[in-house]
Amino acid sequence: MQDNKFLAGRFEASRAHLRAVAYRMLGSRSEAEDAVQEAWLRLNRADTSEVQNLGGWLTTVVARICLDMLRSRKSRREDPLGPDVPEPVIDPEALESEAQLADSVGAALLVVLEMLTPAERLAFVLHDMFAVPFEEIAPIVDRTPAAARQLASRARRRVRGVSPAPDGDLPRRRKVVEAFLAASRDGDFEGLLTVLDPEVVFRADAVAAKMGGPAEMRSAAAVAELFKGRAKAARPALVDGVPGIAVIFGGHLRIVLNLTMTDDRIVGIEAVADPATLGELDVALLDSQ
Repeated sequence: MQDNKFLAGRFEASRAHLRAVAYRMLGSRSEAEDAVQEAWLRLNRADTSEVQNLGGWLTTVVARICLDMLRSRKSRREDPLGPDVPEPVIDPEALESEAQLADSVGAALLVVLEMLTPAERLAFVLHDMFAVPFEEIAPIVDRTPAAARQLASRARRRVRGVSPAPDGDLPRRRKVVEAFLAASRDGDFEGLLTVLDPEVVFRADAVAAKMGGPAEMRSAAAVAELFKGRAKAARPALVDGVPGIAVIFGGHLRIVLNLTMTDDRIVGIEAVADPATLGELDVALLDSQ
C-alpha cells in the first residue's frame, strides 16, 4: 500500500508535464487525458524498482501511447467533422491550467502539426518543446539517434514553411540568445542565471563531450559556470530556422548549440559537434545586434 501511495504521489507530481506532452502530441484535451490515464495504468502494472528517472520513464510511456494513438488515427482515415483541429479548452474545473496549455502551444501550431507523420510529430514535440535528447527519442520511433534527428529537422522545416516559429516570435528568442552570449563572453555569472531556467538541462553529443565538456548537466548554476567566459568564438545563428548558437574555429563550424526556450528563458541546450550531424543542419550566421 505504501508503494502504491508513493507511486501515486510521484505520478501526480508529473501529471501536468505528462498532460502537456500528450496535448502537444495529440492536439486534443480529451485524448491527452486518456493517454495520461493509460500511462498511470501501465505504471501500476510495471516493475519500476530499477527505474532511476521515473519522470523520464513516464514521459517515454506517454510518448509511446500518443504515437500509437496518432498511428491509429492515421490508419482509420476517419474525418467526420472535417480536418482535425484542436479541441477548445472549456473545462471550468481546469480552465486556468488548460488555458495556459493552449496559449503555450497555440491552435495554429497544433493544426500545422497535423500535417506531420506520427514519427515526425513525436520527434519534433519531444525534442523542440521538451528538450528530450535524440538518444531517448530514437527507440520510441524505432530509429537511430541520427535518423530521429532527421525526423525532427524535417518536421521543423515543414512547420517553418507555414509558421515562422513554434511560438511565432523569432525576435524575442534571438534577444535571449544575444543576452546569453553577452553574459557568457563577459563572464557574467548572474547574467547567465537570468536567461537560464533554474532546471535547465545541458546535453552534449559524444564528439562535443570529448572536447572536454560534460555529457550532461542540470541546474542553472552548473550550466552558468560551464559557459562563463567561454563564448569568445560563438555567434548567434539560425539553426534549421530557429535561433541558436554556432561556434566557429579557424573559419569552420565546430559546434552548434540547439536551444529550447520557454517564457524568455533557456530550458535546454544541446551541444552538437559530430561532423556528420553538423553537415545535416541548416546553419545561417546572424550579425550581432
